[in-house]
Amino acid sequence: MYKTKPKVFLVGETKIIDEGLNDFLAHVGAPNWKTDALSDSEELIEVMGRLCYRSFEAGLNPNVTKVRQGSYDYLQNIIRVRHGSVLEHAVVNFIFADISRVFTHELVRHRAGTAISQESLRFVRLDDLGQWLPTVIREDEKATQIFVKTFEQLEALQLQLAEHFKLDDKSVPFAQKKTITSAMRRLAPLGLATSIGWSANMRALRHVIEMRTEPTAEEEIRLVFGQVAEICQERYSNLFADFEIEIVAGLPWYKTTNRKI
Repeated sequence: MYKTKPKVFLVGETKIIDEGLNDFLAHVGAPNWKTDALSDSEELIEVMGRLCYRSFEAGLNPNVTKVRQGSYDYLQNIIRVRHGSVLEHAVVNFIFADISRVFTHELVRHRAGTAISQESLRFVRLDDLGQWLPTVIREDEKATQIFVKTFEQLEALQLQLAEHFKLDDKSVPFAQKKTITSAMRRLAPLGLATSIGWSANMRALRHVIEMRTEPTAEEEIRLVFGQVAEICQERYSNLFADFEIEIVAGLPWYKTTNRKI
């Protein structure tokens, strides 16, 4: 058994294909349009928003005589007027590591605008259980002892069963190993450290950050999405500039007046 802490890795994001975008801008009559967007994700959202009104520059649409300049002003106006659908075009890809099944069971409730790939304990045999303790347990010596002892016992059972079924024997077919491993996971605690891949469009991501950094949310998911929000404010600052931070119980609460755009 080992002690660990939830970790957040940003592993992918939307990328602009310059050739295609330039061809479109020439087609629509705005070949010289440029943006000061800080990321491809923000640029793509701006492009999708502007094409709705053909507002790359004044005069392309006879009804539009003035256009908002600058990525920050444009995107913040999109957010204020709740034109949230254009935010769905940009997607970010995270891996959350050393998180518990308690966390993943809550995360998968957010399905709209997301994609999920979870480490399979049907295939991955457990032999060393990682553990992160919530503050209420960590600050109580007796409770910590109970948690640690229980994890150690459950880990020992995994090793005993693996030995009983001779799972390290090369003669045991993989299909049989999979069946036995699937059965053995029923003795694994919900709090064991595992991994999950989670992708979300920017509209969904803003909503989940709101929901899961809120003080009444579970501590581990607050911890993880506080890290997610920090990454997003730094990397996609024009899209997350309206979020304000308040520290509650030692963790950041990211809140905005532009809710559920």
